[in-house]
Amino acid sequence: MKILILSCNTGEGHNAAGKVIREAAIRCGHTADMLDMFLLSGKKTSHAVGGAYVELVKHMPHAFGMLYKIGMAISSNKHKSPVYYANALMAKKLAAYLSQHDYDIIVTPHLYPAETMTYMKKKGMLKIPAAAIGTDYTCIPFWEETDLDAYFLPHEDCVSEYVHRGIPADRLYPYGIPVSGAFSPAEDRILAKMHARNALNLPQGVPICLVMSGSMGFGKLAIFAAELSLRLKSGEHMVIICGNNKRIYTVLQKQFQNNPRVHILGYTNRVADYMDACDVIFTKPGGLTSTEALVKRIPIVHTAPIPGCETANRNFFVKRHLSVSSKYIAKQITLGKRLLSDNQDTHGKRSLREEMLLAQKENGKPDAAVHIIKTLEKL
Repeated sequence: MKILILSCNTGEGHNAAGKVIREAAIRCGHTADMLDMFLLSGKKTSHAVGGAYVELVKHMPHAFGMLYKIGMAISSNKHKSPVYYANALMAKKLAAYLSQHDYDIIVTPHLYPAETMTYMKKKGMLKIPAAAIGTDYTCIPFWEETDLDAYFLPHEDCVSEYVHRGIPADRLYPYGIPVSGAFSPAEDRILAKMHARNALNLPQGVPICLVMSGSMGFGKLAIFAAELSLRLKSGEHMVIICGNNKRIYTVLQKQFQNNPRVHILGYTNRVADYMDACDVIFTKPGGLTSTEALVKRIPIVHTAPIPGCETANRNFFVKRHLSVSSKYIAKQITLGKRLLSDNQDTHGKRSLREEMLLAQKENGKPDAAVHIIKTLEKL
C-alpha cells in the first residue's frame, strides 16, 4: 500500500502525528510519503498559512479563542464555511500532484487537507479513500463539514461529540492519537529514569520538574519559571523546554545563568528522554504533548491553554484524572509539588500521583499508530 500523508505547518503537533503514521506504515511494510499540502502552491503560501496561525496564537491568543468560538457557532454539516471554500482552492493543485503519483490512500492529521479532499470528492476529483486523524480531545469547528472515509479519534469518549456534530458513527475509530514508540511506557520506570538522567547529564536521586511550552513557545513561561524556581526545595531541579521561541530561550538563559538547578533548552527531539528523566511535567494542553505524557505515564500539570481546543483538551484530561490544572500559576505549582509525593493521605487513600498514574494506565493508547495502519489497509 502506498500512503500519502498530508499536513501543514500550523504547529508541530499535526506534523508529529503524521510522522508517526509514516514510521508505522513503513514498519508494516508499506510506502508512505508526507507532504505539506500548501507547498503545492509554493513556499510563500505554506509560510503564509503556517505563519498566520502561529503569529495569531503566540501574540493574540484571546483573539484566536474568539475566532474558535465563532467557528463553533457557525460550524454545521448542513452548509459549508469560508474555511471550506478557502481550502477548496488547493483542489486542482492536489489533483495534479495525485495524477503524477500512484497512491492508494490519503491520511491527514489536519482539518485543512480534509476540507480540500472533501471538495475533491464532491467534484469527482478524488477516487481513492481518504482518512483524518483528530489531534485534539474534542470535535473542533468544521470537522462536520468534511466527508472522508474514516476518522481516527483520540478516545472513545470523543465519539458521541463527533456523532452529535453530524459525522456518521460507522466512520469513527477511537484508537488514540498516534505517538512515537519512544513514548511507550517503560517496563521499569526507575531504571528508565536512571538511564535517561545519565544520558542527559541530569542528577540522580533528586526530584526534577519538566516544564514544556510547546513547539511555538506559547505561554507566560518566564513568569512561571521564576515562580517555580522560588518554590524549588534544596536539591530539586527544573528543566525548561522553550520550543522554537528563541526570545524566551535567551531571556531564561540570562535569568537563570547563575542557577545550576535550572536547565534551559530550546527545541529538542529528545522529549521522550526528558519525560523519562522527570518526576512531573508542566505543559500547556496541546493534544500531542499531552498524549505523549499520558502514554508515557508521567504526572501532568496543565498550564495555561491556548483558548479553544486546548481548553477542551485540559477539561477532558482533568475530568478523567489524567492531569490537574488551575488558571493560577501559584496553584499549578502547588499541584505539581503534590504530584512529586507518593505519600497516602491520613485515611490511607491513594496519593494524587498514584491516582493519576492509574488513570493514565487505563486511558493511554500506545499502539494507536499500528491500529490506524491496520484500518487503512481495509479501506
